[in-house]
Amino acid sequence: MERALMSGSEAEGGASAEPVNKLPGTAPLSELTEQLHERRGKARLGGGLKKIEAQHERGKLTARERLDLLVDEGTFNEIGLQGRPHYSQPAMQGKDAPADGVVTGWGNVDGRTCAIVAYDFTVMAGSMGQTGEIKVTRIREMALQKRMPLIWLLDSAGARIQEASGSLFAGSGHLFREEVEMSGVVPMVAAMMGPCAAGTAYIPGLSDFVPMVVGQGAMALAGPHLVKAVTGEEIDMEDLGGAKVHCRKSGVGDLEVKDDAECIEAIRKYLSYFPSNCEQKPPVIETADPESRGSDKLLELIPESPRTPYDMYEVIREITDDGDFFDIKPKFARSLITCFARFGGRPAGIVANQPKHLGGILDVDSADKAARFINLCDAFSIPLVFLQDVPGFMVGSKVEQQGIIRHGAKMLYAVSRATVPKITVLVRKAYGAGYYVMCGRAYEPDLIVAWPGAEISVMGAEGAVNIIGRSAIEASDDPEATREAMLNAVRQQIDPYIAAGNAMIDDIIDPRETRQTIIRGLEMSKDKQVEKPWKKHGVMPV
Repeated sequence: MERALMSGSEAEGGASAEPVNKLPGTAPLSELTEQLHERRGKARLGGGLKKIEAQHERGKLTARERLDLLVDEGTFNEIGLQGRPHYSQPAMQGKDAPADGVVTGWGNVDGRTCAIVAYDFTVMAGSMGQTGEIKVTRIREMALQKRMPLIWLLDSAGARIQEASGSLFAGSGHLFREEVEMSGVVPMVAAMMGPCAAGTAYIPGLSDFVPMVVGQGAMALAGPHLVKAVTGEEIDMEDLGGAKVHCRKSGVGDLEVKDDAECIEAIRKYLSYFPSNCEQKPPVIETADPESRGSDKLLELIPESPRTPYDMYEVIREITDDGDFFDIKPKFARSLITCFARFGGRPAGIVANQPKHLGGILDVDSADKAARFINLCDAFSIPLVFLQDVPGFMVGSKVEQQGIIRHGAKMLYAVSRATVPKITVLVRKAYGAGYYVMCGRAYEPDLIVAWPGAEISVMGAEGAVNIIGRSAIEASDDPEATREAMLNAVRQQIDPYIAAGNAMIDDIIDPRETRQTIIRGLEMSKDKQVEKPWKKHGVMPV
């Protein structure tokens, strides 16, 4: 059994010299082995008991405690435990930094082998030193070569200034290029469990899934001190780049969680929908929820008036396995829902309009949210299910100045090039370009069906009458009657049976058949292959 034998000053985290060890060949192997265990014990204490206690007082777990929660018991294999400040850094001479402030290795997460990087805030605030980043580079290479998901547990003050200042900075930056190379090859998770300042904020910026612990996790390209020096603005880290900022406003974060334990659980659930790499299929699990299960509640959820809101989450709960789903960016761009769920045990990504917020209209942020989610699912062969109730895109000078055309084009681009199985259900409104980007017929859904009350048109009846019937209504002796007659005429034209009668949609279904229809569509298209013309890559609007 390994033992931690150290002096009081070492246990308290004070800088101290390495224990005097005999060189190999000058002592029995048993004595050298005892020295090894002493070194291991010291390194595993990180910054020492006082620093660990301070970490707990902040409401945070240590790097190794987080690993214990994440990794299946007894499966973590650490590399670089004996790391220390690099010999080439004069500014770090005589300073103690166990494991150089970062824990790296691999282990099983729910039986799946993952590469893991956990920055240790008890050691120099988890700052990124040269040796530490050599360790991290090693584990990134292992993740890419062995095709393992890569998980960062981020709690770091950023680059270690003592080592990063000076023109040798010119040789840095490999991390982000390599992260781009890994994108779409293996799943990448960046859990914000503490600060992540300066350029290292691009770690989450380039990752696939970014859960953030409220009150702890924060990221910004410049911390509060630098912001004040450059702009004069006084702001704390939470208001600058905390979970509420990035999960509700900027969209960089994906999910707010209350503490480290909930963050770890979110990582586990997220990965459960993914294969270990892009060459594998997503994991299918057994479910006791019958394929044929219908729900009478679906007949009651949709109001008679197309202008009356309802909660699309209620529809999702009625059609997914056991009513379960995993929301991505739930508090950002709330007029659109993006979440993972299972249908008959098969993982799928759901893209759904949310009439409860802004009528489900698409704007700059919701288009970005959808495009990123669609690209993510397509990269890892996760099928897509679109639930349409879309009045179209937001219009007006404000959104035009924000670039609504450019942002909407991102969503068009993403849904057009996605080659995974795609199932579209027209729940209610399917208007204008909103119908296109939510995987209308032209965007090659493998199955497209509608509920009986669906409306398919370039715009709603009211909008059409306001444009084409304005003169006639104004000239009429009974404007209200004329308007109502025109509305009825337009409503007859946007009836889904017309689209079905002309084979432009595949079927009109009883809402209670939605779950069964999706499951059978996903089963039918599971071996889908799409051939596209060769090109180096397209030019995605960004």
